[in-house]
Amino acid sequence: DSVAQGRRIKCRLCTKVLKKIQALAGDDPDESAVQAALQKGCRALGRAVGKRCQQLVSKYREQISEGLQNGDLPQDICAAIGLCSS
Repeated sequence: DSVAQGRRIKCRLCTKVLKKIQALAGDDPDESAVQAALQKGCRALGRAVGKRCQQLVSKYREQISEGLQNGDLPQDICAAIGLCSS
């Protein structure tokens, strides 16, 4: 089923992107650390994934930033924004 497959791909992308951003933001990041990591994280993933990463980040910036500052896991943040099933 292509819808389920598309959702799995989005979920994997979201989780991969957030793991990268979380690593760049460090432990217990503040908003500016998260914002810097959001910008660097997409570039670090290469051109093809980076473009999708940019779209994801611009669409869900608030939720991603808040989740990372709260110490939420990438999988949980992606589930919260509807890209992964919880």
